[in-house]
Amino acid sequence: MAGNLQPTNEADNSARAPHYPNLQPQPGIALSRWRKSMGFTGGVLFTFTIALLGMGLTKFPVFDRFGAMVSAILLAVAYRQVAGYPEQLRTGVAFSAKKLLRYAIVLYGFKLNVDVILHRGLPLLLRDAGTIVLALGLTMLIAKWLKADKSLSLLLGVGTGVCGAAAVAAVSPIVKAKDEDTALGAGMIALMGTFFTMVYTLLRPILPLSASQYGIWAGISLHEIAHVAAAAAPAGQTALTLALLAKLGRVLLLVPLSFILMYWMKKKGVDETGGKVEFPWFLLGFVATSLMGTYLKVPQGIVNELTSIGTFLLASAMVGLGLNVSFASLKHRAAKPLLAMFLTSTVLSLVTFFTVL
Repeated sequence: MAGNLQPTNEADNSARAPHYPNLQPQPGIALSRWRKSMGFTGGVLFTFTIALLGMGLTKFPVFDRFGAMVSAILLAVAYRQVAGYPEQLRTGVAFSAKKLLRYAIVLYGFKLNVDVILHRGLPLLLRDAGTIVLALGLTMLIAKWLKADKSLSLLLGVGTGVCGAAAVAAVSPIVKAKDEDTALGAGMIALMGTFFTMVYTLLRPILPLSASQYGIWAGISLHEIAHVAAAAAPAGQTALTLALLAKLGRVLLLVPLSFILMYWMKKKGVDETGGKVEFPWFLLGFVATSLMGTYLKVPQGIVNELTSIGTFLLASAMVGLGLNVSFASLKHRAAKPLLAMFLTSTVLSLVTFFTVL
């Protein structure tokens, strides 16, 4: 009995004690989840804040001609050069640049008349195909002449012809591009698209183009959807709807272009590229809201509110794009591809300008 009353070995007790791994405190996992949540929420709020500042800038001279979206991206680019990319907020910033952009385009569908699509959709799609062929072919031709980096130049050609950074991200796994090339390409597209958007906006009042012609020109020649919207919005609703229609046609053509690139990579002997083509589902949402706006006769007040929300979301998306622009990363290997893209964008703007006259 006495022996049974002796204190047991602490190690033995520990060995016999039941363990419940799932009940053990896991501060590392909890902290990681908290940081991820804060990074997302903080990133979205960060883009919202700069977007609001950009909208506020439109109350001042010069910026009132740029509009909220261009003003927002200028602030974002300036922030990136001074303070760097907000890494802790990356998930939220990326969400604004990608997801919010698509939600905004869906909302803009309420302003689109389906009759315009039926009468002008097919010709615009043919123009879009011409834009992609010209942009991609000319970029690679100039890049070869300049002896520029082929992989980065290909990404820039696709981004210029289709839909900017979204197209770059979509085709990167297909063409086996490096991560740094993908990031650099997205930043360069944002930079070049922003420059041409400002040029378009400043030239619009003196160009011999109607609102419809200007909208088509912007839609078939500018880089990002947000760039197209920013350049076309000051010209009025007709210009904006036609610009978005033309631009979304280029987005739609990303799907067949991706399959063509996959086939091309296999012909080169690169098997199992791992490319996954993401269908632009927001395009269906855009069409659905345009049908609702056309046939359901949504009250104008509600349409105006939804459009205002869409404008704010687009400004937030522009912030996400602008934060990708780093001037420091353009100093070395990106110089020649950047020049090739600039020359291509210039030729594309001139050629498409004369086609819409």
